[in-house]
Amino acid sequence: MRFAGRIAVVGDEAGLPYERPPLSKEFLSGEKVAEQIQIRPPAFWLSHQIDLLLGSRVFKVDPAAHAVSADGRGTIKYASLVWAAGGAPRQLSCQGHDVSGIHYIRTLVDVERLRAEMVTARDVVIIGGGYIGLEAAAALSKLGKTVTIVEALDRVLARVACEEISDFYQHEHREHGVGLHLGASATCIEERNGRAIGVRLDSGAVLPADLIIVGIGIVPAVEPLLKAGTLGSNGVDVDSYCRTNLPDVLAVGDCAAHINSFAGDRRIRLESVQNANDQAKVAASTIVGNGVPYSSVPWFWSNQYDLRLQTVGFSGGYDQVVVRGSPASRSFSAIYLRDGIVIALDCVNATRDYVQGRALVVGRARPDLSALADCSVALRSLAGSTEAT
Repeated sequence: MRFAGRIAVVGDEAGLPYERPPLSKEFLSGEKVAEQIQIRPPAFWLSHQIDLLLGSRVFKVDPAAHAVSADGRGTIKYASLVWAAGGAPRQLSCQGHDVSGIHYIRTLVDVERLRAEMVTARDVVIIGGGYIGLEAAAALSKLGKTVTIVEALDRVLARVACEEISDFYQHEHREHGVGLHLGASATCIEERNGRAIGVRLDSGAVLPADLIIVGIGIVPAVEPLLKAGTLGSNGVDVDSYCRTNLPDVLAVGDCAAHINSFAGDRRIRLESVQNANDQAKVAASTIVGNGVPYSSVPWFWSNQYDLRLQTVGFSGGYDQVVVRGSPASRSFSAIYLRDGIVIALDCVNATRDYVQGRALVVGRARPDLSALADCSVALRSLAGSTEAT
């Protein structure tokens, strides 16, 4: 069924909608300009009669009146409301957190400001050793900056990957001259004349910094929905059709907490472009009365230096890891299992494993572990395996 009504997009950013993944990769490094990461050219929105109400923040949702209130726009009525606001960067809370020279990577404007200051910066400290922090470190290292990462946990990517993946990326970043302070926290941002000049760690050490980048997660941007009565403790809860508990109000993307079969039927938020795109399709089908439940396999990618990491599945709750190939060759895969069943793969410069491994995740394969680790055995040949291990 084709939607016959009008569509309005309300967003607090003034520019045309764009892809966020390049912000910490090609856009940060200068390999792409803003026009190259736009989702659609300006003419698309006009030709499809989509009203772009940009530079306006929705601050109230009135489910009884089927209306939202937005800065500078007054009241906007809706038949269906799709909340796709994502989240805001989690802020530093230590002393000096509000001085200039501290940057977050979430919006185009964020990175444009960062790029402007990068020109004269020499020493860069990145707080947070997740994908955003590592991608930014790779981009800045290639630009000749002296980069140091500070991570509160004892390894990078500790929340999302196994030790083998963490160890590999730690080695790679050190090989590219990036300093790593693991198990360390920032207790104070040292400043001079209101501008950051260093990061003091809990050990007492001070890292010089002309520029500080913070990548410590996001806070779901859902306050107006929660005030309107939506359920949720980590974002807003949605069902398999992306519907909240409020009539005609749906939510998608980073802020939508959904029950995911690939996460053991747990309610989770997935912060990935794959999830946002796939849930958007589900929401659209729901609105036009042709609802198809969300059942997409999670996938993700990260580019750092000449390394391409591709992830399929959800590794949370794994109890075993099989390494396929050699990290020393810079082409290998970490295969995650729970109770002998393949639940996810992290593939580094191993696209064939990524493509073929998807079937193992979808089919809940229970392959022989020695065959799983053997690079001469094609993963697709193990997809139908139910052999006990």
